[in-house]
Amino acid sequence: MPELQRLRVEHAAAVLDFELANRAYFAASIPDRGDAFFTQFTDRFHALLAEQDAGVCAFHVLVAEDGSVLGRFNLVDIEDGSAHLGYRVAQLVAGQGVATATVRKLCGWAATEHGLRTLRAAVAHHNTASRKVLIKAGFVPAGPADPDDLSGETGTWYERDLSL
Repeated sequence: MPELQRLRVEHAAAVLDFELANRAYFAASIPDRGDAFFTQFTDRFHALLAEQDAGVCAFHVLVAEDGSVLGRFNLVDIEDGSAHLGYRVAQLVAGQGVATATVRKLCGWAATEHGLRTLRAAVAHHNTASRKVLIKAGFVPAGPADPDDLSGETGTWYERDLSL
């Protein structure tokens, strides 16, 4: 059974494998990270761990029994009881309820482990799958998301009150 784990240094190789194996799949629904992401991966990964240690973000990976990464689930810009949620799951498990179940679990952790009261997530208009995940996980539309919020695309902000 896959396990949601807080990102640690020993996840680096599996995270890189996950990103490389799913690059084309992700690019079909969200902007590609670009070649620089992969060539500078080690430095970027350690920068993420530093942000996590500083308490401004909380990064998580969904790890399969064989140690491979099936998804990334992140709480970023943690401030004043709220954070932004970002996530991506491997093509191998897409459409199986994995993202919805893990987002629900992370919502619980966000409240109990991080003391958050609200989560927000921006979704591009064309990203139907991500919008469905958020709605099933209890998020509601909260207004328009600008291109600055979505790497040049337009969309909608979704929000979940964690006290409910």
